[in-house]
Amino acid sequence: MTARVSVKICGLRTVEMAEQVAGLLVDYVGFVFAPSKRQVTPQQAGEMIRSMKSAAGAKAPAAVGVFVNPTMEELEAVLREAALDVVQLHGEESSEFCRAVKQAFPETRVFKVFTVKAGETKAGNKSQGISKLEPYRHAVDGMLLDTYDPVYGGGSGKTFAWDTIPPYLAWCREAGIPLLVAGGLQPDNVRDLLDAYTPDGVDVSSGVETEGVKDIVKIKKFVERVQTIV
Repeated sequence: MTARVSVKICGLRTVEMAEQVAGLLVDYVGFVFAPSKRQVTPQQAGEMIRSMKSAAGAKAPAAVGVFVNPTMEELEAVLREAALDVVQLHGEESSEFCRAVKQAFPETRVFKVFTVKAGETKAGNKSQGISKLEPYRHAVDGMLLDTYDPVYGGGSGKTFAWDTIPPYLAWCREAGIPLLVAGGLQPDNVRDLLDAYTPDGVDVSSGVETEGVKDIVKIKKFVERVQTIV
């Protein structure tokens, strides 16, 4: 039996949307603390997380905080206000920093994001990609692949060359951690990704928005498309 693919909806900004998403078959909800048009304050995230837990109880999605090159002080300040289950590191954070975060916040999982640049190919990625992953073995609890963006690092809303996924997926399977894929996903293409490459989870933000605002109809359609894949 194939394990269910996990779904992460990233970039939530309102209590109302958080409560609606909490009622769906969604595993992770992301709150962006890095500079972005979807950035929220720790207080706003804390309110949304409490609302999700109130609405869904034990079935509430895990709360993920998205950071880019944070300091430990920044993480501490956010976690005082927002009960995050996962810290997602989207910058150039070292494996040593990831280990330090795990040690400082033992109840919080650490996901590390790696980005794939335009023009990066399967052949070029097979050796270079694996070598950069190895220091993170036992330093992170999950990995996420996203499309490289020159301004924000990721979150571009564009897909990358999916044929670069297999070396990352093989490494994660060996390391015993999940691999989530982001970058330009939407209801109309997520099935193509999952049929071809079977990552452990998918992460979507702009692909379920209408004019820059989360659209619950698109979110439901995305979740349904993922969960019809066997």
